[in-house]
Amino acid sequence: MIAKYGLGLVITSWLVFVTFLVIALLFKQPVVIFLTILTGIFSVFNMYFFRDPERVIPDNPRAILSPADGKVVQITEVEEKEFFKGRVTRVSIFLSVFNVHVNRIPISGKVEYFAYLPGKFLAAFNDKASEENEQTAIGIESPEGHKVMFKQIAGIIARRIVCTVREGYRVKAGEKMGMIRYGSRVDVFFPPDQVELKVQLGDRVKGGETIIGVFR
Repeated sequence: MIAKYGLGLVITSWLVFVTFLVIALLFKQPVVIFLTILTGIFSVFNMYFFRDPERVIPDNPRAILSPADGKVVQITEVEEKEFFKGRVTRVSIFLSVFNVHVNRIPISGKVEYFAYLPGKFLAAFNDKASEENEQTAIGIESPEGHKVMFKQIAGIIARRIVCTVREGYRVKAGEKMGMIRYGSRVDVFFPPDQVELKVQLGDRVKGGETIIGVFR
């Protein structure tokens, strides 16, 4: 299944490939043949990149689900000044171009905070990326009063963040809410004294399926 956020790009890349293929068959010029091969490879890669596999969402209202596929590259405590206004645990997940890039909601509740921050395009694994890169920040509060914030962060290649939720939206844990195109990072924030962490540095996680932590 192809993610709806990338369907237009997938269709366009295949149309370009087919166009070059027809020209190559008619004229058999080396340059056109090279461009045909190049666009064909890009079209296949786009289908792979924008894949949207089904996920089994855990039935645990206290769980914080991973918003993205990738590798846990950092677990640290930081000062968060906008939503929590205090010390929080930050779990950083790096997405390579080979990961599924569809992002999902970590907990059910209401979006109480939303911000889009234009910025730089540092490497997504750079520690400064969480503060300086282009990003969206989404803060959610559950009916039980649990709060989680997560950020979609652009990287060197990722120049297009898609986010379909805004402040005031009601959301459900595990539902799709957007994606970041071509390599990126997602940070998850939560109160350190309220959550039992379930992942370690270097763990591979799946969006909507892996439990990052559980509210005590």
